[in-house]
Amino acid sequence: MTTTTSTPTNHAGKQLTGIGVGRGSAVGKVVKLAPPVRPPAHEAAAANLEQAQALVKSSFDFVATNLRSRAAQAESTVAAVLEATSLMAQDPGLIADVIRRMGTGVGPATAVDQAVEGFCSILEMSGGYMAERVTDLRDVRDRIVAQVLGQQPPGLPTMTEPSVVVAADLAPADTATLDLDHVVAIVTELGGPTSHTAIIAAQLDLPCIVRVAGALELSDGDEIAVDAAHGAVTVDPDDSLREAIISRAKARAALKESGGGAGKTKDGRGVQLLANVGKVEDAVKAAKEDVEGVGLFRTEVLFLERKTAPTVAEQTKSYTEVFQAFGDRKVVIRTLDAGADKPLAFAPSEEEENPALGVRGLRMDKRFPQLLDDQLTAIAAAAKATGAKVWVMAPMVSTVHEAAAFEQRVKSHGLPVGGIMIEVPAAALRGPHLIEKVDFFSIGTNDLTQYAMATDRMAGELAELLDPWQPAVLDLIALAGAAGQAADKPVGVCGEAARDPLLALVLVGLGISSLSMAPNGVPAVRYALARTTYAQCQEMAAAARAAIDAAAARAAVEALVDPEVLMAL
Repeated sequence: MTTTTSTPTNHAGKQLTGIGVGRGSAVGKVVKLAPPVRPPAHEAAAANLEQAQALVKSSFDFVATNLRSRAAQAESTVAAVLEATSLMAQDPGLIADVIRRMGTGVGPATAVDQAVEGFCSILEMSGGYMAERVTDLRDVRDRIVAQVLGQQPPGLPTMTEPSVVVAADLAPADTATLDLDHVVAIVTELGGPTSHTAIIAAQLDLPCIVRVAGALELSDGDEIAVDAAHGAVTVDPDDSLREAIISRAKARAALKESGGGAGKTKDGRGVQLLANVGKVEDAVKAAKEDVEGVGLFRTEVLFLERKTAPTVAEQTKSYTEVFQAFGDRKVVIRTLDAGADKPLAFAPSEEEENPALGVRGLRMDKRFPQLLDDQLTAIAAAAKATGAKVWVMAPMVSTVHEAAAFEQRVKSHGLPVGGIMIEVPAAALRGPHLIEKVDFFSIGTNDLTQYAMATDRMAGELAELLDPWQPAVLDLIALAGAAGQAADKPVGVCGEAARDPLLALVLVGLGISSLSMAPNGVPAVRYALARTTYAQCQEMAAAARAAIDAAAARAAVEALVDPEVLMAL
């Protein structure tokens, strides 16, 4: 690909607004995602049908293999999404539909386009987690169409200077291949704060603003300032704004060198700062960072894209490597969180109108109890072999009976510490009862927010409701935190909310004792905690809960934070 040479537009000083992901800032030149290759208009039927069908099948296989290859080299969050996307390019029903259409005289590229759009319509009508996969499926289509036509797949041009990627939305394959030596921020017209693009941007520590109306009207070469903390995109920023943005970016970068050690407030209250990991490679890398252990080990990465479940021996090997990497530091491991947007070939679910509200997480145990027993057996074997401090938790727990049953399963396998995730409002509301049955809580703020606000995590048009600063969500977190404090048992947060330094202060004020995030988010959170007393955290928490909406909650906390801290964040 070649560097883009489009002439910049003249919108000096124009400001666009959207929803910021994190608090980062950057200045760079706009680089827009190239439009996808489209099938030729009135494409003729293949002259040699058998040969054309073989080309289509090989194109599906090529794209699937390419996505799997990228997944193997990507960080766990990106890898899990890419692996799930690669499965789309292997769907036998989709391939069969393309072959059928070609048999009726439809050109090969057009047949791919029509078949995928048919599947997209079904997914969109299904809603929920199924609808959110439409962007990914269309990206697969575009890559297959390009391969069939012998053209370059969609992607970004070569970059030679600090650049801001601007797109309607980014598919996982696009985000996974960003040139991090030159990409300084991401701006999208669609998506939401918990979309794949936003989550991956946070993992990569890239400033990101989603739902920016008018973003696609920007031209390649426009210089823009991106301020995620305020959700603002300014075209052709003046010198003062440019210098302020660059100064903030440098201050944030300097936080990584500003000191380490255990997390604690200014007055010495300990708050464990932990890492979220998925693949073994991620864990080994994270173990070298200044973190106090693992707050979320996503084990489903071991299960995805397999026709059969990993054996106890295979799992034991992987868990052992992770436990060894962290030595005497705590590792909180989440049992299989599959179903919904993470289907398993060897544990099929019946068709559900809304999989997000169906059989996923711990609920799969009723249908496939051997999966959990094998996993607990492997975790126990790895813990025994390494002497690691292993805590085990279950996802999607809703009732006291589920919590008690899981805890009994954990202890029956010789594992000393068992807990549950608080992702369902019912679990937070009944926190005092559930905490009696387990050793700890870990709050998954992404799911808790979507269930509390009745808003799908990928519903970009409802993005305001997906903000973890929503006072209603903070109220639920406060209930779980209070239950833990009353029982003298730890309550952590392992969702994306933990890596927001200001929100981290609020969470501590709500009774949270540990925060788990992508390792690159730890320095800023450590810095904010070290300059804020526990009493101030409690004051901020009260102010946020008293606010009328998420924006007001954030503003109330910003007004209470030390100005020097706010400037550095």
